Order: sequence, then structure tokens, then C-alpha cells
Amino acid sequence: MDILFEKGHHLVARFGDLVKEQNGSDGVQANQFVIRRGTKGALIDPGGDLTYTHLTIELSRHLNLSELDLILASHQDPDIIASLPRWMLHSRCKVAVSKLWSRFLPHLVSGFVASRAGAERWQERIMPLDDKGEIIPFSDSEIWALPAHFMHSCGNFSFYDPVSRILFSGDIGASLGGEEGEVKDFDEHLPSMEGFHRRYMGGNWTCRLWAKMIRELNPAMIVPQHGGYFASDDIKERFLGWLERLECGPDLLRHQDFRLPLGRS
Repeated sequence: MDILFEKGHHLVARFGDLVKEQNGSDGVQANQFVIRRGTKGALIDPGGDLTYTHLTIELSRHLNLSELDLILASHQDPDIIASLPRWMLHSRCKVAVSKLWSRFLPHLVSGFVASRAGAERWQERIMPLDDKGEIIPFSDSEIWALPAHFMHSCGNFSFYDPVSRILFSGDIGASLGGEEGEVKDFDEHLPSMEGFHRRYMGGNWTCRLWAKMIRELNPAMIVPQHGGYFASDDIKERFLGWLERLECGPDLLRHQDFRLPLGRS
């Protein structure tokens, strides 16, 4: 666990090695985050069954799970929110997710969990986020849901904690195999991001829009859901500059990428 910020009764922590500890190399590395303000907690992108048990053990050292108020899901992928039924069953938290995915979350729920939680109470605990983003009340503070659509999900959000000034960027800035802590050398780190972003991001226009918004925000850190994070002014600017120039997703498609299979009968 890394403490990213601690001042007074406000703490932000990152868990970066739970997949490795739980399942060797079988799962994609993923970060989970907790914001604790006083006795209240918000959990960002908690992951799936690979991380649930170990994450609850780690969290219980810093937070009474009965005081877990919020789960924030940047989008709908299994490494983001597949463990949702367990959190719903063992805490009283509400879950904030894009309105585009809020209707799909009940598909994660077994009959057993549904019978324990009750279908109506389950739906009451889902907080559908508007496409334009929202300010979510949290303890005596707030967390901002910022639009990040098509990067890479059609309903996707980054989350910002205005107290620590940390931006939780989800898959934006994600890396596989690069530095896992603070990124110190952007040029060395870049190859671990490049392939992922070219494949998963939704085109240069979306990258430019998001980068412009984040420059206005000027966060202290940009912390992705996979791999290392960006903290120094120079590295943050290198990342945003690279992202807004990136050709990715549909930008790279050509006629030959949409053709009938050769040798068909």
C-alpha cells in the first residue's frame, strides 16, 4: 500500500500489488484506491474477486468497513467492478457509475445476493452519473466525477479529490510492465503505455478534450488504474502533451481492417 496523501483526518491510499499477491501472473495488474475522511471511506475501482479478500483485509486496518460510504466505478470492466456483489452484501455503501452502465450492474448479482439485499434496495444504492459529470457529496467534502467518455468506455469517468488534488484517471495513463510507483522517466515509461492507448482509447479528439480539461484542473497527481502514476509537473505535462497528439482507436482504422475473411466458402 502507498500513502499518496495524508493531512489531518484526510488520507488517500493506493493498493498496487494485490493481483500479484493473490494470483501470481494470471491477472492483469490493477490499482485500487481508498479515500478516508475521518471515519468515512470511498473506494475507487475496487476490482474483482482477485482483489476482494486481500483488499478488505488491507482496508480494515485503516477503515471500519461499515463506514464505507461510496464505491466509485470509472466504468464497467471486470477489473473495475466485478466484486460489486460482495461489497453490496457486506457494507452499506452506494455505488456511483455512469448512467449507461447502472442498468447492467444487476447482471453481476447472483440470486443469493439479490435475495439477501432485496431487488428494490439494490437499485436504491446505485447512483447513475450524468454524462456531464457530477459533484458527489462525501463526508464533509466532495468527490468530482469528470467526463472521460470513450477513453475507453462509452460511459467513463475520472474521479477527482479536491482535498488532495489527486485525479484518479482510470485507464487513461494506464501502463503494463512499466514503473509501478511514481514515474520518474517518461521516455522509459512510454512503451508500457503506448500499445494499450493506441488500441483502447477512442480517438485523438477525445484525448484532446480530456487533456484540455485536466490542464484547467491542474491536479497534483494523475493516478491511473494500471501501473505507475504521474506526480511531478514535468512528467504530468509530458503525459498530457503525448496524449493530445496520440492517434488511437478509430484514427488508426483502414478499409483493410473491415473485410470479409479470405478463403470463405
